[in-house]
Amino acid sequence: MGDHVRTALVTGASRGLGAAIAKGLGAAGWTVAVNYAHDDAGAAGVVDAIEAAGGRAGAFKFDVTDRASVRHGVAEIEAALGPIGLIVNNATGPQPMKPIEEQSWDDHLDQLRFFVKAPLLILQAVLADWKARRGGIVINIGSEVVDIGNADFGHYVAAKAAMVGLTRSWATELGGDGIRVNLVAPGFIPVERHAEASPDSFEPYRRQVPLGHQGIPEDIAAMVVFLASPGGGFITGQTFAVNGGRTLA
Repeated sequence: MGDHVRTALVTGASRGLGAAIAKGLGAAGWTVAVNYAHDDAGAAGVVDAIEAAGGRAGAFKFDVTDRASVRHGVAEIEAALGPIGLIVNNATGPQPMKPIEEQSWDDHLDQLRFFVKAPLLILQAVLADWKARRGGIVINIGSEVVDIGNADFGHYVAAKAAMVGLTRSWATELGGDGIRVNLVAPGFIPVERHAEASPDSFEPYRRQVPLGHQGIPEDIAAMVVFLASPGGGFITGQTFAVNGGRTLA
């Protein structure tokens, strides 16, 4: 399926890692559905960049955590760009840091909606078609926090850990249908929302990275492109840390 169904849905792709992933897939020959929730101009800019580089793309505004919205969005994508063959679950919401005493169950649910519910809703929207075609690719964007266990972040860390379990279970269940599911776990990569932070504020993190520097969004995009390529065709159920060695031990 990956050889002839070449439309990729990248969620949360109007900026940050999602934008870089969308552009990378576009450069690799995928037709890209740029999903977003709010930033019309950002999504349009990503589409323009993909098209300027000779690719094909479209912007699709819908809430990945709402079942009806996902169904409508997927139908729009398939009508405009063709059947979806690749899903990149990148969308995220606010990530507040709170000590355990201040965390509520809703804080946990807020993270699970993006990292468990949204991937489930999107996969369910295409799964019958994928099983009929005997192929499809899911790439979940996780985080190194699962291995580090950052303090004051249990709601986020737990939801990202759940995404790892989801990846493994789906890979086992769907492998016989030719469907591959993997997870890319980035390190701390500054993006637009970190623009106002002082460069010095990143130094404590950089000291923990064996390669001595932080990554850039294109590093994550490169791994996604590989896993979505024929070269990644015998890989499923795996987690790939892309963090300069931050989680070696």
